[in-house]
Amino acid sequence: MEYKFINTDYLNSVADGDSGIVREIVNMFTDQIIEIYNEMMTCFNKKDYHSLGLLAHKAKSSVAIMGMTDLASMLKTFELQAKEGKNSESYRSYIERYKTETEEAAKELDDLVNNRLNKN
Repeated sequence: MEYKFINTDYLNSVADGDSGIVREIVNMFTDQIIEIYNEMMTCFNKKDYHSLGLLAHKAKSSVAIMGMTDLASMLKTFELQAKEGKNSESYRSYIERYKTETEEAAKELDDLVNNRLNKN
């Protein structure tokens, strides 16, 4: 499988090459992505944009560890806009992009953990 969303080199450097740590990081990430998405949608529907900005910040840190630099950059923009309540017409597309890309990353991470790390 070719990885289009995650950066395994970056992930390995964060984990200092320890496959056990990689597994822990992956498990935390995959547990968080649905939770963060659901919280984002709740804040969006309530128009609680400041809290939405805080969630974007949390999500940004999480995806950055996976080496998802483009998504992290978008989340930084989202964070700043939401905290200021600016460009709210873009928030739904930001949230959907987060969901789509993290779901794809989760598939790649599953492959990494179950097919590649087990061979080492």
